[in-house]
Amino acid sequence: MRQGGLPPAFFRGIEMDFESLIDEIPNYQRFFKVDELDQRTDELAKKYPKTVEVQIGGYSRQGHPIKVIKIGHGSRNALLFGCPHPNEPIGAMMLDFLAEKLASDERFRSQFDYTWYLIKVIDPDGTKLNEGWFSNPESIRTYAEHFYRPPGYLQVEWTFPVDYKTLHFHNPLPETKVLMNIIDETKPAFMYSLHNAGFGGVYYYISEEASSLYETYQRIPTLFNVPLSLGEPEVPYAKTLSKAVYKLFPISEEYDYLEKHASVDPAKIIKSGASSDEYASRVANTFSLVCEVPYYYDPRIEDTSETDMSRRQARMIAWEKAKEHYEQMKGPFEHCASFEEAKEFAFYETLKNYIETMPAHLEAERHWIETDPTLERKATVAEVFDNLYVTQFYQSLSLGMLRRLMNGVLKIRNDERLSRLKQDVDEAFEKKMNYLYKNLNYRAIPIKDLVAIQLLAGLYTANHLQSQGGS
Repeated sequence: MRQGGLPPAFFRGIEMDFESLIDEIPNYQRFFKVDELDQRTDELAKKYPKTVEVQIGGYSRQGHPIKVIKIGHGSRNALLFGCPHPNEPIGAMMLDFLAEKLASDERFRSQFDYTWYLIKVIDPDGTKLNEGWFSNPESIRTYAEHFYRPPGYLQVEWTFPVDYKTLHFHNPLPETKVLMNIIDETKPAFMYSLHNAGFGGVYYYISEEASSLYETYQRIPTLFNVPLSLGEPEVPYAKTLSKAVYKLFPISEEYDYLEKHASVDPAKIIKSGASSDEYASRVANTFSLVCEVPYYYDPRIEDTSETDMSRRQARMIAWEKAKEHYEQMKGPFEHCASFEEAKEFAFYETLKNYIETMPAHLEAERHWIETDPTLERKATVAEVFDNLYVTQFYQSLSLGMLRRLMNGVLKIRNDERLSRLKQDVDEAFEKKMNYLYKNLNYRAIPIKDLVAIQLLAGLYTANHLQSQGGS
């Protein structure tokens, strides 16, 4: 007999008090590293051998095993995976907690008619290149100094097959194939790709409209005094469903935006493939969720009061800074890339893609800024903050990767010009940091709170889907 003497069906599809779990989440002071997460997975399977099954879904490009945790025997399947981008470890921490909770608490597990497939780290190689900041996540300097993110065509999230107009991508990464195989075999009713942003507020993407969830999504961050993201959306073509809730978009929408605003073939700019939710939508009736949570918070993120600046003016300031940043990066990278040894470092591909594709992105964005009539209205404080400061924060990350690449090459090659250019890049990085520290009033959001936000969003969504009776 299960705990409390009630059958599993008693708990399913009714409104559950998931918020009581908040107190059970540890007060994390740092992020677990990849090997730690693997070890904790193995220990969980040993502790609960009748409940937890661990499979090797495949291997990374560097040969690291990708462990898939299977828990439960529900009639529908749920696939949740962390670190789809390797600089985004919050989801891995959430899945570590959720796996322990599902394994140890039969009453909790019985609330759901799901078989759970959990992958804490889908990109272990890239995640390891971020571990330098995992012990000090409060510092934007440490984050920028140890940041790594691959280009789109080497991202697990954006390397699913696609054919659209001139865009043809059929080179999924080994890590992507792990997800493809699970999606093909399990046809998940619910899929949760666990992303997070560096700076900003909380926002959501979902694969289809679900109006009964919007208020819940908007309420969850308020439990932790974390704001919603009310500034600029990630992309100009994002469809807003509700406040801080957007519809997931296929790669075709990016293509169409570039086709309209750029003067070159969009396939030469995108270079990557479809996303996980787009692939899942083709092979299963999957509801996909992305809950973006930030590491850092500034009060202006949620200020929707009007400024004297138009949104077009704010976007143009950001555009000018982006163009200036590109010109600052181009020369040092190209000289560094002239050494064959540069190709041995992961940062090389990211920066090469940036240098090659950014001019077309800048062209498309400028055309959009100049022609979109919706940009004529007054910008909010949040939108100005996004354009003037958050964009600068993200530019510090590419400077950080360029520094890491140049340092690596300088350890192999003693080149005087490269040393001088490295000094220039160091100065640019310091200038950017000084600008950010002068203009930001930021605090790091506790890891526990971010884990809780992603956990609650996922559980409420899973419960909603089973209460709707969807497949």
